[in-house]
Amino acid sequence: MRCQRASDYVVRYFHFLREKKEGSIRFAMRRHFLAASVAIALAVASIAVAVAANCKLVQVDEWPIRLERNRLLVDGAINGQKIGVMLDTGAMRSFIPRSTATRLSLRRQPTRYATFGVGGNSYLDIVYLKEFRIGQSTRKDWGVFSAGEKDFGANVGFILGDDFFSQVDVEFDLAHNAVRLFQPKDCNGASLAYWAPDDHSDVAIERVDDFHPQIVLPTLINGQPLKALLDSGSPTSVLTKSAAARLGVTPETPGVVATGSAIGVGPNAIDSWIGPFESVVIGNERIRDTTIRFADLYNSNAPHLHPMLLGVDFLRSHRVFVAHSQRKMYFTYAGGPVFQFTGPMETRSSPSPEGGPKPATGGN
Repeated sequence: MRCQRASDYVVRYFHFLREKKEGSIRFAMRRHFLAASVAIALAVASIAVAVAANCKLVQVDEWPIRLERNRLLVDGAINGQKIGVMLDTGAMRSFIPRSTATRLSLRRQPTRYATFGVGGNSYLDIVYLKEFRIGQSTRKDWGVFSAGEKDFGANVGFILGDDFFSQVDVEFDLAHNAVRLFQPKDCNGASLAYWAPDDHSDVAIERVDDFHPQIVLPTLINGQPLKALLDSGSPTSVLTKSAAARLGVTPETPGVVATGSAIGVGPNAIDSWIGPFESVVIGNERIRDTTIRFADLYNSNAPHLHPMLLGVDFLRSHRVFVAHSQRKMYFTYAGGPVFQFTGPMETRSSPSPEGGPKPATGGN
C-alpha cells in the first residue's frame, strides 16, 4: 500500500517546557490569544437558532470548507497573501508551518519551547503576523508559533488549533461542507442537536482548561475503556501501537496489514498497520467488526499523549456538535464508513428507549 504523506495522521500536541520561569510567560500568551479568539468569533453577524423555550443558540460564523486528502481547509490570508487554513482540533495551539513562514518571508524568533507529537520533537519559533484573516474576521499584530520539520503542502499555510475552537461551540456538518461557530445563551440542560432533537447520540467530554484545550471523550473498544481525542487535523482515525496491543491487536495478529511508514510534526518516520477490532462504542453508538489504523505515533518522551485520535473519517460519517458550554458532544450518523478502510461490513446499533439494541446502517 502506498505510504502516506506527513500530514496523513499527524497530531500536533503542544507540550511546553515546564521550567518555573517560563510558566508565567506561557500562561500570559494563552490568555492573550483566548481573548483574541472570542473577538474574532464575535466580529460577524449573529443568527439565533431556536433550541428550547429559554435557550438561544447564536450562530456567530459559518465557514465553507473543502476537503483535500481528508483535511479540512478554509480560505484565509496572512499579510494580504492568500493561504489555506487547516482546522485542527488536535492542535493545542494554532501555529504556522515553518515552511510557510519561509515562503512568506516572515521573520522567526527562536524560543525554548518544543512540541512532542507524531514523529518526534519539533522546536518552536515565534512569528509575528501583521494581519491574519479568515472568513470576514481579522486579527492584527498577532504573535503565533511556527513549527514542523516538513512541508505541509502549498495548500496548508496555517493551522487553526483548539485554543480557538475551545472558546465557542462548534458544529462539523461536512455533508453540507460547513463548519459553524455558536455562542449559546441560557442553554444549560437543553439539547443542542438542533437538527435532530429527538434522534441523536451524546457523550460527555473532559474539562477544558488553560493547558488542555482539547476535545477528549471516552470510548469502549473491544469492551475496554479508552480515551479518544477528536482530531480534525488527522485525516483518519488511528490508535497508538501500545493502545492497540492492550486491546489485543498487534502487527502479528491475524488479519493485520502493514501500511508502510509516514512522518508527522517531527522528523522521524513512523510505522503503521490496519487491524481488525470487534467493537467500538462512542456514547450510545456501536460499530461492530471494523478495521482501524494503528501506528507507533509517539516517541518515549511523550508517553502521556492520547491513545486514540478520532479523525476526519469520523467527522465525515457524522454530523457533530461540540458543546464546550455544556462539556458534551452531540452527533448523528450521516452515512458511509465510520473508519475509512476496506474490510468487513460494519454494523452499528444504539439503545432503544427500552434499552435494547436498535440496528442502524453503516459499513466499509
